[in-house]
Amino acid sequence: MKKLVYLSIAVAVLFSFVAACAAPTPEVVEKEVIVEKEVPVTVEVEKEVVVKEKVVETVVVEVEVTREVIVDPTACNLAAPASAATVNMIGWAFPVTELYADEIEKCNAVDNLAVNTQLLDSASAHEQVRLALSGGGESPWAIVHATPADIAEWGSQGWLQPIDDLVEEYWDEYDLGDIPQTAWDSASFEGNIYGVPFLANTLHMFYRTDLFEEYGLEPPTTYDGVIAACEALADEPSTDIPFTMNLHAGWAWEIEFFHFLKSFGAPGYLNEDNTPAFDGPEGVAGLTKMKEVVDACMGLEGLTYSIDDSEIGMETGRLAFVNIWASRAPAMDDPEKSDFIGLIGFAPAAAPNPGGSLGGSTWLDTYTIPATTDVDRDLAFRVIMEATDLRSQTDAAELGIVTRGAVAKAGVGGRYLPAVAETLADGVGGYAANPAISLARAALGNWLPLVGTGEMSPQESLDAAAEEYIAEATAQGFID
Repeated sequence: MKKLVYLSIAVAVLFSFVAACAAPTPEVVEKEVIVEKEVPVTVEVEKEVVVKEKVVETVVVEVEVTREVIVDPTACNLAAPASAATVNMIGWAFPVTELYADEIEKCNAVDNLAVNTQLLDSASAHEQVRLALSGGGESPWAIVHATPADIAEWGSQGWLQPIDDLVEEYWDEYDLGDIPQTAWDSASFEGNIYGVPFLANTLHMFYRTDLFEEYGLEPPTTYDGVIAACEALADEPSTDIPFTMNLHAGWAWEIEFFHFLKSFGAPGYLNEDNTPAFDGPEGVAGLTKMKEVVDACMGLEGLTYSIDDSEIGMETGRLAFVNIWASRAPAMDDPEKSDFIGLIGFAPAAAPNPGGSLGGSTWLDTYTIPATTDVDRDLAFRVIMEATDLRSQTDAAELGIVTRGAVAKAGVGGRYLPAVAETLADGVGGYAANPAISLARAALGNWLPLVGTGEMSPQESLDAAAEEYIAEATAQGFID
């Protein structure tokens, strides 16, 4: 703080004395007095000040983020349709198709999508499809279960739509190359793909190993051997009848007759000009042998056995052996169904004609899309894809013969597969891709059962079937 100096001016001090004599004149003295004192002062100062500021700066940085998308392989992984949609399916019921129906119904979990499945017996399902699609109106189903013979019949009528473009579009996404080309060929008609193959099948022999060991029998390789085994087992008290093959309906007679006809050397049902080939000597020999089997092994009681009845007969031990669909084999080892776990053996189908083809045909099951459905065809196809993908077919392999090669390579499947493989390799094959075949099958189904009941001879029933077929085939332009 600065010091301030104050100057005192000279002060005259007068001292007067009152005395009897006059007093002396006073002396004036000048003196400088310095006083130091702190005093508050306001000062203006110019100074450069450095100020630190916190600056927030927004920086945009592009970062590539990899996000793991977890897909549930057991679910229906479809994007929700833009608007509400319903997909209906019709087919026929056996264990593996019931599994596929469950896979289709998983798509109910997708927003804006409802699916419904209807499984009937084979004859009823075919009747419903023909009735609905033949009218030309809107199809009540977006997905229809069909065999190659159905594809030839329904495709030729314009009831189904080709799906080549959809197969190509989704080929990589669903690894459709894992399904062999032979299966795609069987699902085609006149160069177009109409169905997605999801199952192969054939018929072969199931037998009770305990009884065959007790009686010293080997699984028969011919139907003459089947008849001999039936005679040996005729009085077995644990069984109702020794053997069945499925002859409970006209369509069932027709399928078994196809085996016997081709084993005896016929090229098929029709000649190249679509005239009948089933009513010749090969057909008569095959149908005669079928009648011998009925008389020796089944009787009238056996003619009432449906496929389900024959399966149950093996599971309960009431039958000694059967010729039945391979898709029924897994039930033999199902403890919830079978009382003979581990006691049912499997063998290739027997040959109706010694030295001829084995009595098992090659079947393929597909899912098709009707031509007149109002459901978006891309959506219907993708529902089929979700139901028949690798994970679904891996599960299905425990119940039947699936079409994806990766499943077979993984070793998935039942102990019946060796019998299946031999039957498919040495059996009679499948029907020709000829729409006129459906007319022959229908006519044969109408007349063959009369041989079993003794109302007609083999030649009489085949002649009647040929007459019916020729009339219908001519009316439809298959025969000039």
